[in-house]
Amino acid sequence: MNGLLLLGIASIILIAAYLLYGRYLVKTWGIDPNAKTPAVEREDGVDFVPSSKWEVFAHQFSSIAGAGPVTGPVMAMIWGWLPAFLWIIVGGIFFGAVQDFGALYASVKSKGKSMGQLIEDYIGRKGRRLFFLFAWLFTLLVIAAFADMVAGTFNGFSAEGAQLAPNASAASISILYVFVAIAFGLFLRKTKIGGWKQAVLAIVLIVAMLALGIAFPIYLDKTSWIYIIFVYIFFASVTPMWLLKQPRDYLTTFLFIAMIAAAVIGVFISNPQISTPAYTGFTTSNGYLFPTLFVTIACGAVSGFHSLVSSETSSKQIANEKDMLQVGYGSMLLESLLAVLVIVVVGSLTSLSASGVLDANLSAMALADGATPFTKFSVGVTGLVAQLGLPQEWGLCIMTMFVSALALTSLDAVARIGRMSFQEFFEVDRNENPSGILRFLTNKYTATVITLLGGYLLSLGGYNNIWPLFGSANQLLAAMVLIALSVFLKVTGRKGFMLYVPMTLMLVVTMTSLGMSIYNICMKLFVNGGFVFMTDGLQLIVAILLVVLGLLIAFSSGRKLVEKPKTA
Repeated sequence: MNGLLLLGIASIILIAAYLLYGRYLVKTWGIDPNAKTPAVEREDGVDFVPSSKWEVFAHQFSSIAGAGPVTGPVMAMIWGWLPAFLWIIVGGIFFGAVQDFGALYASVKSKGKSMGQLIEDYIGRKGRRLFFLFAWLFTLLVIAAFADMVAGTFNGFSAEGAQLAPNASAASISILYVFVAIAFGLFLRKTKIGGWKQAVLAIVLIVAMLALGIAFPIYLDKTSWIYIIFVYIFFASVTPMWLLKQPRDYLTTFLFIAMIAAAVIGVFISNPQISTPAYTGFTTSNGYLFPTLFVTIACGAVSGFHSLVSSETSSKQIANEKDMLQVGYGSMLLESLLAVLVIVVVGSLTSLSASGVLDANLSAMALADGATPFTKFSVGVTGLVAQLGLPQEWGLCIMTMFVSALALTSLDAVARIGRMSFQEFFEVDRNENPSGILRFLTNKYTATVITLLGGYLLSLGGYNNIWPLFGSANQLLAAMVLIALSVFLKVTGRKGFMLYVPMTLMLVVTMTSLGMSIYNICMKLFVNGGFVFMTDGLQLIVAILLVVLGLLIAFSSGRKLVEKPKTA
């Protein structure tokens, strides 16, 4: 299959979906361009900040994309590129984009309330507490999977003990990135510069970091990087947003644009052929195509995490209701296009290697059994743009750093959300007096340490074992959000039938996947041997909790959905 043709087909389908189905949702649910949005009505300069639609779109897209659209499609290609492509297209249009837009719409129409607050309003306080507990468990899986993946990408040594310069340089740049982001945040706070001057300074800093990182690589093993990453996300979770998170996200935006541009230019220049099989069979070493494919690809098709971004941050920046379609529906479709781009790039690796375009060492690194999705994508883009004359080792180092920066962005964001979810679960009503133990548990440092400890223990199992659980939790979160949105639409007198199939399918998929995970872990325990409590045992506990919480939330929400309206 020609990669450029596949990318073109995806682009046409997604644009048509935005113009037809997206506008249909707007017409069916209704928007009021003259209404005062929560951002305007409650403007405070901190959380509620009216912004242009392009600013909110950039925030939404960079927040939801992260490393998910790279990781999921690469892992799912074990069943072939065609099933992955079809799920990305169908899931993105009818599942993911509808959920993201629906969560944004419901929040804007409800004074900017978060998903948990919406559940409390329309389903009840018990549903809200269950939701926050579920969200907290979900963040542990995200932390575990991405921390292990980033540490593996930064590992400066091969299995034979040889030094891996691209990985070490990417790690060096990433360390510099943290300190430069802090300095950048302090500088911006003191000088108040903005606009093009701020952008130029950011680009200069990024180029300087790339040069220094390539010149001075840091060679550490994977275990050392695991510890360093957890120390970083602890500080990222508790420091003020303006000091680290915001300037780091701002700098990362430029990397994100550069990464996508490099991949697209490479595809256009090289016109690659996808050499991996279109379909490999229903059963593979990673399990069955159903349900595993549908939880392996989350970001790019449908991701419950997106609803948290839509309802907790983006909804508080919408200046006009007519901007919601572009921000909520459009950003998800762009992420689907990025996921297709990943399929094209990684699917071309074998042909690039066979044709001699890729350096032999880089080919071996990307096609090795233990290669992370980040490494495969980075090597693929490097091969595609190699014809422009950029040294391949430099290109690989830069691309590895780009993708790892996105993963670290996801990590520090989800660590903060995990800490907040833990605190909100234990919060009491304003008229109640919290006990000493509750005050201790809701302390931000205590909540952060407990959250990161849980993530670290789960990371010991490796991202290959964690990813199915993460995907299941993410998709189950999407199912619960879709049910909650259906209740919101029903209570407010709007049509919600277009959510019924997505929420039912995601509920069936995730419960089946979690059931299979529990069965496989139990088989390890009782039949095959090799059961380790600190890895398999914790995963078993989390999987059972996810099933129980998911069923409880689905039941309480579903009861509201089928409940007859009360008469006056």
